[in-house]
Amino acid sequence: MRPAVEIADVIRQFGKQYCEQQKPTAEQLRVLHDLLHCRTATLGGHEERCDCCHTVRYSYNSCGNRHCPKCLASKQALWIEKLISKTLPVRHYHLVFTVPHVLNRLCLYDRKLYYSALFAACWSTLKNFGYTHFGAETGAVCVLHSWGQNLSLHPHLHCLVPAAGYDLKGCWKKLGDHQKFLYPVHQLSGVFKGKFLDLLKRRLRKKQLLSDFEETIENAYGKKWVVYCEPAMANAEHVIRYLGQYTHRVAISNQRILKITKTHVSFIAKNYRTGGQKSAITITGVEFLRRFCQHILPRNFVKIRYYGLYNATTKRNLKLQFQPEQHPVEKKIQQSNETATAVIHRIAGKDFKKCPHCEHGKMIIVRELPRIRSPAIAISTLFYKALQ
Repeated sequence: MRPAVEIADVIRQFGKQYCEQQKPTAEQLRVLHDLLHCRTATLGGHEERCDCCHTVRYSYNSCGNRHCPKCLASKQALWIEKLISKTLPVRHYHLVFTVPHVLNRLCLYDRKLYYSALFAACWSTLKNFGYTHFGAETGAVCVLHSWGQNLSLHPHLHCLVPAAGYDLKGCWKKLGDHQKFLYPVHQLSGVFKGKFLDLLKRRLRKKQLLSDFEETIENAYGKKWVVYCEPAMANAEHVIRYLGQYTHRVAISNQRILKITKTHVSFIAKNYRTGGQKSAITITGVEFLRRFCQHILPRNFVKIRYYGLYNATTKRNLKLQFQPEQHPVEKKIQQSNETATAVIHRIAGKDFKKCPHCEHGKMIIVRELPRIRSPAIAISTLFYKALQ
């Protein structure tokens, strides 16, 4: 069922006030504009009519923005379906690389530099541990999250690492005998800290910005860094469905928003310090949008990255090196020319074309509803007009 309150309602009520007080960037304005008009007549759609009882239904287009909570369910289902066929049939471990909050100032200044260094340091650490502990190169699927439950800035990476790899001779090798962890997490934390801070210093030095953040980085050396590792998972399909919970998420879903008043927004958040208990948090509408917008990723930034065995180029080269009996067989799913709608229908088990009124006929598209076009003006002007 559709939630009673959505992010679009928060934007509609507090968006103008937020823009006047916080001066958001053009990219942030574009995201807010897309979320405000998602599945509305502004984006166009189509008129459907039942071929049995002649019930009429209007469906409006989605915005397709990756920060929109309405558009992510179908993308998540399609991503899971595609990746299941590419996952190796071996044990996997779920690792979470976290960063102390003292570095948030640097993250807010240059998100692209910060997040790129985070990915590079994470994979470099995993790659080094694969060679030093097992003499093999493994792989990883890494997903970036930048938020905590209360919408605070909390950049971290969720990584799925297979307990398998290939050695210097190009031979397949299974890694790890322990079911609870693949690498010692205390050692991982120390190496990751050194690599990440060193990368930050080098990249800031190139931009002649090191002097501005040198004290911040030195403070980070004195903080405790934590890498979490969850026990090995059952099988490849379970692994991908588990990771799918993390890949296509936004800072907050519509289901977590409780209510909106004239000045404040209330939403549900878990408190992990008290064992994950849920409680209501109330903040002003402008503060809500400020927190939400700080998690908008840079334009064209890739938030899901594949390394080692899961990198397309590496996998293609490995097929040339391994003998057929050595190379692990990936689980294959039935390949077909299914449309995205057909795949979602198969996964969800629900026919979205069936008439919701008589439940016998099918909804047939009879008319396209055009998108509402506006003159080529600044995105900020479009956003302000939408809020009036």
